[in-house]
Amino acid sequence: MTLRVGIVGVGWGAIVQAPAYRAAQGYEPVALCARTPERLGKVAARLGIEDTSTDWQSFVRRDDLDLISVATPTALHHEITLAALDAGKAVLCEKPLAANPAQARELVSAAQESGRPTGCCFENRWNPEWLAITDRVRDGLLGTPHVARVSRSASYWHPSRPLQAAWMYDRAQGGGYLAGMLVHDLDFVCSLLGPPVAVCADVRSSVPTRALPDGGELAVTADDTSALLLRLASGAIAILSLSTIGANVDHFRLELLGGDGTIVADGSLRHTVYQAGPASEKGLAPLAPVEREPAAPQHLPDGLAGHGSRAMALMLEDWLPAFDGKPTPVPTFTDGLLSLEIIDAAHRSSEGAGWVSIEL
Repeated sequence: MTLRVGIVGVGWGAIVQAPAYRAAQGYEPVALCARTPERLGKVAARLGIEDTSTDWQSFVRRDDLDLISVATPTALHHEITLAALDAGKAVLCEKPLAANPAQARELVSAAQESGRPTGCCFENRWNPEWLAITDRVRDGLLGTPHVARVSRSASYWHPSRPLQAAWMYDRAQGGGYLAGMLVHDLDFVCSLLGPPVAVCADVRSSVPTRALPDGGELAVTADDTSALLLRLASGAIAILSLSTIGANVDHFRLELLGGDGTIVADGSLRHTVYQAGPASEKGLAPLAPVEREPAAPQHLPDGLAGHGSRAMALMLEDWLPAFDGKPTPVPTFTDGLLSLEIIDAAHRSSEGAGWVSIEL
C-alpha cells in the first residue's frame, strides 16, 4: 500500500519533504496546502502536484489523505497537528514539535489517544555518519560514556547576511537557532546517551534589532547564540554550543568520550571528517558512513537539500512498520517534547534560574 501524503507548508515542505516522500518506498505526496495562493501555485507547478488548498482546516480532514505532514512555521504546529489527529490521520510533524512544552504535552496526549502513527522530524539521525555513530555506540565502543561535546558556528544571523523569515526572529513563534538547529544535536546526544536530569545554560540574542527593507525595524527576541551544560541520567555530561552570529564561518565539532573508546568529528556543514576507535588501540581510524540509499534516490535534489531529503527518506522507510502497529526507531512526539523541555530549561537557566531540573 502506498500512503497518500498531504503536506502543509511549502517552504521546507517543498524543498526537503516532498522529494523525501517521493524517494522513500511506500509514500506519495499527492496534495499541498499553504496560506499564500501565488506561492502555492508556483511550488505546486514545480513539483508537479496539481491538488492544492489554502484551507488547512478542511485539508487535514480529507478522506483521501492517509498522512498529514506538518512543515509550517513552528507556531502553527500545535493547532494543525491536533486537528489532523482528531480527523484520524497519521501525522509527521517538523521539529520543534511545538512552540513550548505545554503545547507539546498536549500533542503527546492526543497522539496516544488517537492510536495513529506519529513522528517528529529529527531526520538527522539518519545521516550516513550519524547512523554509523549510532551503530558503534550501541555495539559498545564507548563503554561507560563520560562526555559528549558539540560545537557549531555559522553566519546566518550576522548583520551582513540577508534577513530570514520574520517568525524566525521571534521566540514566541518558536524562532531562534537553539530550537531551529542545535535541537538536532540535543536529540542525537539524548538518543545515544539517554536524557538529561538537569540543564544550565546561557541563551542570548547578540543583535537586538534588524533593519527591514522598508526602513522599519524588527525586534529580535529569539536566540542566535547558546551554550548548554547537561547532566545526563547516565552520569555523563554533555556540552553543546551554537552561534550563528559570526562572519564567514561554518564549523562543526563533535566529541563522544567513553571509558572504552572515542568518536570525534570535525569540519563544516558540507564536509566533516569522522574518526573513531577503542581505547585498546593507538589513535583513531576513519569512521565509515552507513552506505544506504532510499528506494528511489533519483527523486533527491542536489546539495544540502538532497542531504536532508535522503536522511528523511530513510527515516520514512524505517517508519513504515508503524502503520502495521509495529515499533520503529523513528523519533516520537515524546522525543519532541523532551527537546522542548531542554530548550525551556535552558531559557529559564539563562534568565537566572541556575541549574534547572528536567523531569523524566
